[in-house]
Amino acid sequence: MSTMRIHRYILREISAPALLSLLIFSFVLLMGRIPRLTELVINKGVPLTQIVKLFGFLLPTFLSITVPLSFLLAILLAFGRLSADSEFIALKASGVSLYNLVKPVVALAVLFSLLTGLMTLYIEPASKTAFKGMLFQIASGSAGLAITPGVFNDAFDGIVLFTHGMDEKNGIMQDIFISDEREGEVPATIIARQGRLISNPAKMAMTLRLTDGTIHREPRDSQHTTYQIVRFSNYDINLDVAGQLNDQERRRSRGELSWGELSSTLNSTQDPKTRLRLEVEKHQRVVIAFAPLVLVLVGIPLGLQSQRSGKGAGFSLALIVFLVYYILLSFAGTIAEKGVLPAALILWLPNICFFVGGLYFLHRTAIERPLQLFASPLLLLHKLLRLFKRSGAGQ
Repeated sequence: MSTMRIHRYILREISAPALLSLLIFSFVLLMGRIPRLTELVINKGVPLTQIVKLFGFLLPTFLSITVPLSFLLAILLAFGRLSADSEFIALKASGVSLYNLVKPVVALAVLFSLLTGLMTLYIEPASKTAFKGMLFQIASGSAGLAITPGVFNDAFDGIVLFTHGMDEKNGIMQDIFISDEREGEVPATIIARQGRLISNPAKMAMTLRLTDGTIHREPRDSQHTTYQIVRFSNYDINLDVAGQLNDQERRRSRGELSWGELSSTLNSTQDPKTRLRLEVEKHQRVVIAFAPLVLVLVGIPLGLQSQRSGKGAGFSLALIVFLVYYILLSFAGTIAEKGVLPAALILWLPNICFFVGGLYFLHRTAIERPLQLFASPLLLLHKLLRLFKRSGAGQ
C-alpha cells in the first residue's frame, strides 16, 4: 500500500467524525441559548428571522471551542479504531512507522488551527459586536412597543410611565406622568406635556426626552424635608435598556474589539491594569488558535491506548483532556491578569506543557512503551461498572 493512499485513508477516518462532532457540539452549545431567545419571541414579539440572525452571530463564539474539541475527539476515535481493528499493527508490520502516520494528521491540525485563529482573531469579535447591536435594537424596539397609552408601563427598572395619548406616526407621547424611584431616598414625580424616545445604537443608550413639564421631589428621610419643584422646557431621562440584556452585554468588552482595535488601544492607553488586560486578551486569542496543533500530539497516543475500553472511552478521553487544557488556560489567564508573571509567559505555558508532554507520549508510543497515565483510570472505571452490573444481576 502506497504512503499517499495510507495518508488519504487516515484523513478520511478523521475528517468525517470531526465534521459530525463539530455539528453536534455546536448544536448542544446553541441549545443553551434557546430559552433566552425563545423568551424574546414570546414576550417581545421578535420575528423569527432576527432570532436566526442572533444564532448566526452566536455561532463563531462557540466554534473557537468546538473546533479543537471536535478535532481531538476525531483523532481519538480514528486511532482508537485503527488500534482496535489491529490495522495499526498491520501498518507497522508493513514498515509504516507511527511518525509517518502523524504527518497527515499534523497537516489537518494546521488547517484546524488556521480556522480557529480566523475565528478568534477576526470573526468572533465582529460577531459579538453584531450580536450586541441586534440585541440593543430588539430591546429598544420592544421598549417603544411596550409603552401603551392609558396604561401604567414598567418596562424600565425603577420607572413607571403613564401617557394619556400616543402619536404612532411620529412616536410622540402626550400628557406624561412618570414615577422615578431610581434614587431611593429622593424619588421624583415628573409631569410633562410631551415626550419621545431617542435611541443611540452607537453608544447602546436610549433617552426619553420630555418637553414642557415639572419635576416634583419629596425626600423620604427625616433629615431632608424640603419639597422641590423644578420646571423645565426640555429634560432627558436615560433609560436602562441594557438592563434587558445580559450583564456581560452592557458595554463593549475586550472580546468585541478587533485585532487592530486591540493593538491601537493597547498603544494609546496609559493605565497599567488596562494594558495588562488587553495584553492578556491578545495572547489568549493566539494561544487558543494553536490548540489543535498541541492537542493532536496528545490525542494520537491516547487514541492508540484506548482500544480496550470501547468507543465510549474516546469520547470520555476527549472531554477529560479538553477540560484539563481549558482549565489550565483559564487559570493562566487569571494569573496573567493579576500581573504576577509576564502575560506572554504564563498564557503560553499550557500550550508548551501539552506540546512537550505530547511529544513525549508520542515517542513512547512509537517505541512501544506507552504510558498508562489515562488508561488506568479508565480500566478502573470499567471494572467498577462491571462490578455494579454483577451486583445488580445478583439481586
